[in-house]
Amino acid sequence: MHLTFDWNVALRRSRQRVAEARSEPDAGRRSWKRFPYGNRVYRYGGTALASNWGRLHRSDREPYPDLGSLHALLDANPALQAHVPDPAAAVSLIEEAWRAYHAGDFADAVEHGLAAGPVGLVVAARAAVVYAAHLEEDEQRRTRILADTLEFCTALIELAPNWANAWYVHGLALGRYSQSISVVKALARGLGSKVRDSLQRVVELDSEHADAYVALGVYNAEVIDKIGSMVAGLTYGARKEAVIEHFETARRLHPQSPVVLAEYARSTLLAFGSAQHGRVHELFAAAGACQPVDALERLDVEWALSETE
Repeated sequence: MHLTFDWNVALRRSRQRVAEARSEPDAGRRSWKRFPYGNRVYRYGGTALASNWGRLHRSDREPYPDLGSLHALLDANPALQAHVPDPAAAVSLIEEAWRAYHAGDFADAVEHGLAAGPVGLVVAARAAVVYAAHLEEDEQRRTRILADTLEFCTALIELAPNWANAWYVHGLALGRYSQSISVVKALARGLGSKVRDSLQRVVELDSEHADAYVALGVYNAEVIDKIGSMVAGLTYGARKEAVIEHFETARRLHPQSPVVLAEYARSTLLAFGSAQHGRVHELFAAAGACQPVDALERLDVEWALSETE
């Protein structure tokens, strides 16, 4: 795909689709809803982003965006090199995209990330998916955002097959898109196995990628919930035990994450039903007691708190 995929054309088409979805020709992502819990709480200006990077990225293990990490990425994925004419400019854009992402400025994060080209897509995709899943209320617009993001992510894994987080955002976008169109429809279209395969590729490249284990746990739980444990196991290899195994691994890798705990609670409910109601409540309570360090964690803390009221 990387031989024919024109990044600039796709970027213009993406912006046009967003504007059309909002029925505001010049608005684009500027009309996306704002992060509802303040715009200064999770800002990491100056050196603060670098000094807090380890905690912010414990779950996805993305390296801090500097020239060293960018050149390492390009060396591991040579097809990316043609898309990075100015490495210093790309690093600056990616850094600003991550600042915006952690602060909850998801539209800015998408714009900065896409402006950096394929090397900025991991942060752009993360921002678009978080926005679509947590803040976009219109179902049609949500699906358009996710479909748009998935198009970019599918191109990215062709360009960067050795980048764990390229596979992660592909699996994440595909999983959220599947939820948006209905998991049953997605399974019928063969998307379920693609989600699983992308996430398994992540853990092959990085066995300590907590976010990938979370997504694998969610995948197993969603399939079991929609088609039953017997058919899920026989057809897709989805098991209740795998839900626990994946989330316990994620929890070991990142025990302070409200994202891990809240998704663990929801997936336990999907896979086990009311039989595990006490466990579900315990996990949501633990998530709600976490101290969030960025916008996504705050959104999941608020979600957990709403489930324990």
